[in-house]
Amino acid sequence: MAIRMDKLGITTRIIELQVEHRDLDQVIDRLAATANCDELQLRRLKKRKLQIKDQITMLQMQLVPDIPA
Repeated sequence: MAIRMDKLGITTRIIELQVEHRDLDQVIDRLAATANCDELQLRRLKKRKLQIKDQITMLQMQLVPDIPA
């Protein structure tokens, strides 16, 4: 039962991060489209987006069981 809750928690966190990743993508697109965009803010948003993508990948790896060679 505890394993199921862990998988449910991980899956829920993955979904939350995917939503945040999509939202950041939209914000980055809108910011980049403006004439006077703040380059520092744009770089920070892109960095955060990459961090979220890495977190998603790590969590997805936890859901895949290890297969013996």
